[in-house]
Amino acid sequence: MSKFDSIRPFYDSEVNNALKEVADHPMMKAMMNFTFPDKDEREWTEQLLKTHSIRDFQINFIYHSVRKVLDLTSDGLTTSGFEKLEPNTAYLFISNHRDIILDTSLLNATLYEHGLLMTTSAIGDNLVKKPFLKSLSRLTRNFIVYRGLSSKAMLEFSRLNSEYIREAIFSQNRSVWIAQREGRTKDGLDLTQKGILKMLSKGCENLSLKDYFLKLKIVPVSISYENDPTDVLKMPELLAKAREETYVKQKNEDFRTLMSGIMGQKKRIHISVGKVLDEEINTIFEKESSVNKQLQLLVEELDKVIVRNYRLWPTNYIALDLLNQSDEHRHQYTSEEKQEFQERIQRGVEMDNPMAVKNFLSMYANPVIHNDNLKQLAPK
Repeated sequence: MSKFDSIRPFYDSEVNNALKEVADHPMMKAMMNFTFPDKDEREWTEQLLKTHSIRDFQINFIYHSVRKVLDLTSDGLTTSGFEKLEPNTAYLFISNHRDIILDTSLLNATLYEHGLLMTTSAIGDNLVKKPFLKSLSRLTRNFIVYRGLSSKAMLEFSRLNSEYIREAIFSQNRSVWIAQREGRTKDGLDLTQKGILKMLSKGCENLSLKDYFLKLKIVPVSISYENDPTDVLKMPELLAKAREETYVKQKNEDFRTLMSGIMGQKKRIHISVGKVLDEEINTIFEKESSVNKQLQLLVEELDKVIVRNYRLWPTNYIALDLLNQSDEHRHQYTSEEKQEFQERIQRGVEMDNPMAVKNFLSMYANPVIHNDNLKQLAPK
């Protein structure tokens, strides 16, 4: 028994039995037939049942699934910054969060292609309610973050998550991915929640907070999709927020969003990793003695790097111009791209609802606005 049993991925010794249990599941068959359309089902099943480690499952199956998704639903993935990372070195990747599955899947595919350590990644318990999805998440080295608990239980699991992250990086030499906030960004504003850093701080044990954060090797990550395949699905929550109403998810909403994110058309995608925030952490802790202020300054540093490295697309500039009823950024897009985006809005949004149109446009425009605001505060 491990104290992490309620949240951890499978051990390699458990992988083969787990795969045997899900090999005949309709979703596993659909995923494998999608990934290997030219292979006989018996062929991939035999290979699956010979798999005894998470790494082998990721490299021989999941990596190919990710490449197939990219081939069929995107105009390609570009990356930057990975050459600054060291092989066989564990990092804590703190990332903006746009897609339930693809954010981490694309990061890990890129890490693998660069010969770098892949991650164990945080996933909300709301996304793994179905037994198959829970098994698949544990087979792809996800650890569970429980939500919607009592304050006491939340505190206990927060400490457990922080201890697991420490264990993964320090003892297993395993990189970790966590989102900069709870849940995906819906409105296009990528903002780090201080609570994420407070959770991390619970794992420092005998180290000073400064030394602990330095030892974690914190790396900011920015991922951007030219088209968000779940943009229309985000609208009900955004509209409820605009009306100051409490939003209640529909049954299976998370699963539908998950599948739309994977199979929806995204156009271009970019992932950028920053450098390790060691100099920045040293400066922050030299400048401030208050833990609260130290964490706030680190939040601001993460936001600055994530927003600065976020690749802006024609869709972002088109949305901003439509929102402002101007053509200020017309040099950033073509008339064809603008027409295509306008058709996208008309297909997915009630055009006679001004609030819906504004929220949809803001979702795409906010990254430009956020970037411009940060430039004014701290020029690059």
